[in-house]
This record gives sequence, C-alpha cells and structure tokens, in this order.
Amino acid sequence: LWPSRALPPPMAVWRVIVAELVSGDLIYHLMMTLWRVAAAYVIAMVVGTVIGVLLGRRRRLDSFFDPWLVLFLNIPALVIIVLAYIWFGLTEAAAIGAVAVNKIPNVVVTMREGARALDDRFMEMAQVYRLTKFDRVRHILVPQLQPYFAAASRSGIALIWKIVLVVELLGRSNGVGFQIYLYFQIFEVAGILAYTLAFVAIMLMIELV
Repeated sequence: LWPSRALPPPMAVWRVIVAELVSGDLIYHLMMTLWRVAAAYVIAMVVGTVIGVLLGRRRRLDSFFDPWLVLFLNIPALVIIVLAYIWFGLTEAAAIGAVAVNKIPNVVVTMREGARALDDRFMEMAQVYRLTKFDRVRHILVPQLQPYFAAASRSGIALIWKIVLVVELLGRSNGVGFQIYLYFQIFEVAGILAYTLAFVAIMLMIELV
C-alpha cells in the first residue's frame, strides 16, 4: 500500500527472487550457505557432545574447564569470527571453524547436564553383564542422552545459520550473507529481503523435516 525504496512491495521482492532463480545465483549462494551451516553443525555437535559427556562424567575435568567454558560462552561471535580470519586467513576452514567454535560451548553445556543426569544403575548392570564399550554406548549412553542431544541440535541450527551469514558478510565471496552485503552497499532492500526470505524458507523446511 505504501511502496518505497525502504519498504518495497511484495511483488518487487518476488521479482528479485524470480530473477535470481532464473540466473542461477540464488540457488548457488543458498547451496554455499547451506554447506557452511551443515559443516559447522556437524563439527559443533560432535566436538561439543564429546567434551560435554567427558565434563559431565569427570568432576576434575569439569572443575578445571568450567571457567573456560563460561569464558567462551560470553565471547561475542563477532570477536571469534574476526580473530579466525586474522589468524587463519580468509579461508573456508576459518569461516566454518569460527561458526563451530561459537556453537560448541552451548552444546557442551547441554550435553554436560545430560551426562550428569545419567542413571549409574544402568552402568552397573552393564558391568554385571559384561557389555562391551560399544554396547554400553549404544544401549545405555545414547538413549539417555538423546533428549539432550535433540535440544542442543534444535537450538544449534537456529544459532549457526545466523552466525554463518555474519561470517559470509565479513570474509567470503559467496553465500547469502555476501549477497545481502552487496545489496546493502547499493541500499537495495528488495534484494536483501529476497535472499533473506529464500533462506528462511529453506531453514523452515529443514525444521519441519
């Protein structure tokens, strides 16, 4: 009802989406961003889960690393991203690593609480029946940690994809964040909204699945 450059009408945004789809740019940049989200997510969940379980089951380790965990929880994501680019260069590994490092402390906290809540009676039963380490992990550890893993996973995707856009804006030459930055330079709000809505739609589909 009130079309302007700062608040473009829906059809203007839709025309940008169609044009970017036809050119192939939208799919390409979406795929690059999704690749970074997936890579950072896997790294953060694997590393965070292992560290969290260790801290939850080893009191001495927990006491030693707890201050460091609090420190990393409170360091702004922007600081970690900038330092990663300075130390390791404007590389793909630095970008993905920076995103993962931002998420790992949150996973550690969640999984540590899950490890603390484990029922030791099941481990005693495993010793009585002489279960192998693999069977203990598969039949005792994993089922009890599953709710905590699901919680960490759900919050992880929401946090990671937001940080990925910042990483792309600061130091990558492709991806949704990079495209948003390009449109920001020319103050093209329709383009910014087009890429934002396209990526939000993809993330909503992932959430529903």
